[in-house]
Amino acid sequence: MKNTNFIPDFVRKYRRKRMAKLMTAMAAVTMFSGYAADHPTEVGSGNGKVVNGADLMNMDLEDLMKMPVTSVSRKSERLSDAASAIFVITQEDIRRSGVTSIPEALRLSPGLEVARQDAHTWAISSRGFNDEFASKLLVLVDGRTVYSPLVASVNWDVQDYPLEDIDRIEVIRGPGASVWGANAVNGVINITTKTAKETQGLLISGGAGTEEFGFGTLRYGGKINDNTYYRVYGKFSNHDDSELRGGGDANDNWWMSRGGFRLDWTPSDQNLFTLQGDLYGGDLGQSITVPLTTAPYLDTLTDDVQTHGGNILGRWTHDFSETSELALKLYYDYQDRDRVVYAEKRHTFDFDLQHRFLLGDRNDIVWGAGYNVTSDSIDNSPFVGFDPDERTTVVYSAFIQDEITLIQDRLRLTLGSKIEHNDYTGWELQPSGRLSLNITDRQTSWLAVSRAVSTPARAEDDIRINRFVYPPGTTPPGAPGPVPVPLLVSLLGDRAMDSKELLAFEWGYRIQPHDRVTFDLATFYNIYDNERSLEAGALDLSNFPNYLVQPYVIGNKLKAETYGFELASTWQATDWWRIRANYTFWKLNFHKADDSTDPLNEAGEDDSPEHQIGVRSLMDLPHNIELDTGVRYVSSLDMRRRFVGAPGEELDIPGYVVGDVRIGWRPNYNWEVSLVGQNIFDDHQEFAPSFLGTQETQVETSVYAKVTFRY
Repeated sequence: MKNTNFIPDFVRKYRRKRMAKLMTAMAAVTMFSGYAADHPTEVGSGNGKVVNGADLMNMDLEDLMKMPVTSVSRKSERLSDAASAIFVITQEDIRRSGVTSIPEALRLSPGLEVARQDAHTWAISSRGFNDEFASKLLVLVDGRTVYSPLVASVNWDVQDYPLEDIDRIEVIRGPGASVWGANAVNGVINITTKTAKETQGLLISGGAGTEEFGFGTLRYGGKINDNTYYRVYGKFSNHDDSELRGGGDANDNWWMSRGGFRLDWTPSDQNLFTLQGDLYGGDLGQSITVPLTTAPYLDTLTDDVQTHGGNILGRWTHDFSETSELALKLYYDYQDRDRVVYAEKRHTFDFDLQHRFLLGDRNDIVWGAGYNVTSDSIDNSPFVGFDPDERTTVVYSAFIQDEITLIQDRLRLTLGSKIEHNDYTGWELQPSGRLSLNITDRQTSWLAVSRAVSTPARAEDDIRINRFVYPPGTTPPGAPGPVPVPLLVSLLGDRAMDSKELLAFEWGYRIQPHDRVTFDLATFYNIYDNERSLEAGALDLSNFPNYLVQPYVIGNKLKAETYGFELASTWQATDWWRIRANYTFWKLNFHKADDSTDPLNEAGEDDSPEHQIGVRSLMDLPHNIELDTGVRYVSSLDMRRRFVGAPGEELDIPGYVVGDVRIGWRPNYNWEVSLVGQNIFDDHQEFAPSFLGTQETQVETSVYAKVTFRY
């Protein structure tokens, strides 16, 4: 049995240099706390701003249920009315959780599977199919897609925005493809930052700890005139190595720096212009095991993933009336990323137009059109290659959605679809129907039926990965006997790859049975077709007698169904104490076609936990002290590491319970001091690599101190 006594484990575990860093951080807390105590400012001063979590605790639960959201139908509606499984992570949620990154903040949402693979790599998905290269989750930042078309994933390490600038994160579990398009299959994460007007003045934030060696943000917001506001920021973070599964440092320490700006201009009540942009760069340590066709048949490459890039986005919003508006968005994004075994340079340009208007008294219509072009240039290696090494792809699309009021203030039917054309599979149609019934002012029930697709990533179309070598004299699984020469196992893309399809059925129910209690239940049954399989090809003898090649070609010969539910509840125990709890149950079954030779058809069934439980407590104590705690349980994973080792090799990741605690002190508006402990019970593994042979690591206990100054 693991020792759950935190203090002895902590003393035993950390080296002297880490203890020294912790003592330095705590000294900084003491110093700044003393300064703040000697230089008090009246609570509530500073343009009416308040402290002690008032933005969260002063909102009653009914106000939270009426919070406006935009991600479900691309127009503003009350959260309680949304016909979708949606959860909103607010700025105050982020601040009081003590997290230092967006992936950590996403743990606050029910239904999301958030697993740290190493110090800078995350596997994040919704309702199954989790992986570093999760292809069924669409992520946007201020309307800009950060989903990678190369390998169907999100590089979470570069989504390193100042957390203080995030207004909210809207998390949809379930398809959103009828308005957002392909790859919004199992969910949509929409990150919205604050306007420049909301970030006026100076903010300095920084801290250090045992795993977070140092981090800091400097932001300043001002105004040019009464109609024009701006902000500029810079941010830096430096992170320690994680721990290998068998012990020792994983050589995955990393740092990231970024800077950016935002300008909001309101020349009239009807028009808003926004211009914003970011630049970033960093180095991320990584070790990858690669195959050799000569002894010793394996090698480990250790280097830094070097990444940098930037983006610029412009948006114009025009209000014709209270019920009609037009929005035009343009952005350009550049990224350059060297992943040790291949490097990618990518340019993306995106155009999006959206118009909303009322037709009569009952039809609220939103329609739009979009155009996206992206081009890449790949530096291949002997281990990972793309053919061709340069490619440009285009997607153009249109959507329309009509919200029909069947019974005023009670019953709404929303019908819509997105149609788009891509260079891989041609035309795709993704319709949905949603019904929302307000049973009472405090009860809502909703139903939804949707179709969504995940279009092939560039890697699924034309990649080659050399993943493993069986030395001479060994017997591969399924082989009649030992191989006489080295056998190289390779994974190949397929130009005939089709889109992966989903037909989703959802039902949800929200209720506020008491002024101090809310419940939100979402259930789902999903049917998947054309899922990715790995089909054994003919043995390649062209390099005999030096070695043989066993290819596996990506195919579409799997079907699957998932079902489950997500339950979230909030209890306002007292005016100063709020408790949030959630539970997620999920199950996946795969079925392969009769002619499929996929050796790992069940590999994804246990890549996501069947059970997740989260409980958070937020307390406002006397003297402006905040005590925030959380406990999470994640059930075990039975993973098969696809081409990380021998095909079919199993990897058990035990279930784990982790705790977080934050103690904050806000003596006045200007100052905030906090001490945070994360993963305080024990080290644990959360995930394992799949297609790239990176190392298996554990998440370590972390303690850090943070000071924030606002003026």
